[in-house]
Amino acid sequence: MFSVPDNYLQSEDIDDDDLIDLPPEVLAAIEQVLPSNDPLDRHDFDVVDYINQLFPNEQSLGNIDDVISSMTERVRSIDQEIRNVVRGHTNAGQDGKRALEEAQKSIMQLFNKISEIKGRAELSEQTVKEITRDIKQLDQGKRNLTATVTTLNHLHMLAGGVDTLQSQICQRQYSDIAMLLEGVMKVLEHFDKYLDIPQIKELADQVHKIRADLAEQISADFREAFSATNTKKAIPSQQLGEACLVVNVLEPKVKRDLLKWFVGLQLAEYTHLFGANEEQAWLDSIDKRYTWLKRRLIEFEERFGRLFPPEWEVSERIAVEFCHVTRVELSAIMARRVSEMDVKLLLFAIQRTSGFETLLSRRFSGVTLQQERRPATAVPPPPESTNPFGEPEPESTNPFEQEEAAAAAAAAAAVLPRPEQPVPSDPFQGIISQCFEQHLNIYIESQDRNLSDLLERFSQELKSKGFPSPASESSLILPSCADLFMFYKKCMLQCSQLSRGRQLLALTAVFQKHLREYALKILLANLPKQTVSAAGGSSGKTLPLDLKDLSNLSNLRDMATAGFLHNFQSLLKEGEIQRLTRDDLGRVCSVLTTAEYCLETTQQLESKLKERVEPALVDKINLSSEQDVFHNVIGNCVQVLVQDLETACDPALVMMTKMSWQNVESVGDQSGYVSTITSQLKQTVPVVRDNLAGSRKYFTQFCVKFANSFIPKFIQHIYKCKPVSTVGAEQLLLDTHSLKTELLDLPSLGSQVQRSAPASYTKIVVKGMTRAEMLLKVVMSPHERPADYVEQYSRLLPESDAAEFQKVLDMKGVRRTEQSQLQEAFRSSRPGGLAAGGVPSGSPEHEAGRIHRLEKLIKRRM
Repeated sequence: MFSVPDNYLQSEDIDDDDLIDLPPEVLAAIEQVLPSNDPLDRHDFDVVDYINQLFPNEQSLGNIDDVISSMTERVRSIDQEIRNVVRGHTNAGQDGKRALEEAQKSIMQLFNKISEIKGRAELSEQTVKEITRDIKQLDQGKRNLTATVTTLNHLHMLAGGVDTLQSQICQRQYSDIAMLLEGVMKVLEHFDKYLDIPQIKELADQVHKIRADLAEQISADFREAFSATNTKKAIPSQQLGEACLVVNVLEPKVKRDLLKWFVGLQLAEYTHLFGANEEQAWLDSIDKRYTWLKRRLIEFEERFGRLFPPEWEVSERIAVEFCHVTRVELSAIMARRVSEMDVKLLLFAIQRTSGFETLLSRRFSGVTLQQERRPATAVPPPPESTNPFGEPEPESTNPFEQEEAAAAAAAAAAVLPRPEQPVPSDPFQGIISQCFEQHLNIYIESQDRNLSDLLERFSQELKSKGFPSPASESSLILPSCADLFMFYKKCMLQCSQLSRGRQLLALTAVFQKHLREYALKILLANLPKQTVSAAGGSSGKTLPLDLKDLSNLSNLRDMATAGFLHNFQSLLKEGEIQRLTRDDLGRVCSVLTTAEYCLETTQQLESKLKERVEPALVDKINLSSEQDVFHNVIGNCVQVLVQDLETACDPALVMMTKMSWQNVESVGDQSGYVSTITSQLKQTVPVVRDNLAGSRKYFTQFCVKFANSFIPKFIQHIYKCKPVSTVGAEQLLLDTHSLKTELLDLPSLGSQVQRSAPASYTKIVVKGMTRAEMLLKVVMSPHERPADYVEQYSRLLPESDAAEFQKVLDMKGVRRTEQSQLQEAFRSSRPGGLAAGGVPSGSPEHEAGRIHRLEKLIKRRM
């Protein structure tokens, strides 16, 4: 590469101080405005690189003169462009000043012209006002004349209309009166501000008198046509139909009074036939009441359907008044004869009444109901999925995810509310049946007894037929569970149709009571009982489970305090616990999955109850304690499975402690106790996993709890293996590694589908078994140099304390004289002679920490 001397690049005409460094933003803007591919125009131009590009080697220096001539010519051209630009800028300044002066002159001229135009416009406006002054006066006179003529025409129409109405009233020409009276009323509205004129006031009084006379005359005509002697023979006439058109024009009170009288006349027979002292007035004849109304409405439609205008909704008014009268009469008669009521009669009356209300809702729109009528709640559409576990399945046994969609759709299709007055889809719901609400305690007490009988029947069936063997995942849930919640749904629907208040809360309390009883008497009572063989005898005894004591527990957490699960631990000291059979394991899993179903369905039951109860009482619906009950049933089932598997591994751990580890001469394959533990795991875990295939999270919980229980017990049994030689420790380390591998594969043990174990489970196994491995490594380590041994011990077991250090020394078989030196070295390795955790060994705080760790261990096992 050709290099250019530095002195060659320097020019006497260019100084470094003359160079201008522009900011990057300015350089980027220049490049956008004046793009160029010439390297001389780049802001990062490098002279040396540019020259090296022109003369890459010495042979290229032959044309240096031509390059210099080209550069000189380019410099001369650039200088000429710079001169022209500088001259152009000088001339531009002078031209700009001259253009500014011309613009100022133009502005002054424009301002003068605008002022002149404004003055002329004001003068023209004044001239126009003078010209149009007379025209405005003429326009005002025209408007006054027009108003006068219009008022006179209205006055003429009013006077003529009053005279005509007076003559038509005498002749009862109601058709003409209806049209004329409406027009007269509209004309009279124009004279509201002229009522202080005597003549106008007199005409207005005559109109009001005509309306009063019409109301009285039409009422008399109706009463005469439907008098007591003519009620059966009354025939609707055209004159009465036209009179109804007149009533529409009169005061609304006239229409209300007429309809009230007519509806009462239609129901007079009903009040007589079903009076309080009549035999058919009681609840067992309630169908006759509704049959009477159906027959009366049919008769009314046939005889008087065309008499009244359709918008009067006379048929619906008769039905509404019938409902009000029936509700009052039923309330009174039930209050007098409450002792004669039973749940069967009450349900019969409720069902017939609800069916009748539904029929009315399909037949009528409900526009005539009073505003104080209890609003009906719209039925939500049914969800697509009915699986209580939230996963799509072909079928579901959860009753609370199913709604009465067909009935709701039919009711919504039958009701055609008016666009101008929307009404609920079920307007007549509860209009009569609300009278039964105060007597629902009879229904609730009966359902309480029915639920008690139902649970007793479930219990007897399990005792007589035995626990059903699960044939598939879906059959793990007890059929009685689905039957129980179906019964709950039926009760909830019946009660919520009549009461959305305190009675529904009372029914909720009954639900809570029997949910707890189901958990205790059906689920917990059917957990398999462990059998203990006494030493030296073949007789056995089973775990006590007193349902009377359990029924008094509000929460199954108290069962641990009562000693339910503690019996597993205590019986180990009395004899050998027999293993659960394959059927027993299936039974425990079935109880677990049933409790899970009850838990999720109880949550949905609570949600449905909150939807149906009054908004003010929503906070009083709380089934969390019952959900805790099923949570604890699940926890107990998992604990039974863990305890069974742990008990199966105990003989192998005892076998491990009885081996002579100080006499082991060589390390071989895994020991027999490891094979025994592995065999027990392979027998139990696949069965539990298959039975809990639909509840994978609880199988994971089972594995986690077993690891948390087995690994500390395994470490405690390692401490009992003493003394241990170095080779024995190596064999134990090999066995520990084998167990660690088996435990890591525990969730997929015996499964054809290999799945990775949950991270939480893997973490527990790795942490626990690694501690066991570190423990065996410190047992294998030589202890001739106490300081070195303590240093290695602290590195491998950093959380250890003096008590554990003593156990390790006992495992190694260290003599008492050597132990004192090692203990002293261990204490000195702690700052200030402190034990692990910074607490002086043997101090009250240290003992309190040991007690706290013991409590944690006990809680973990419980």
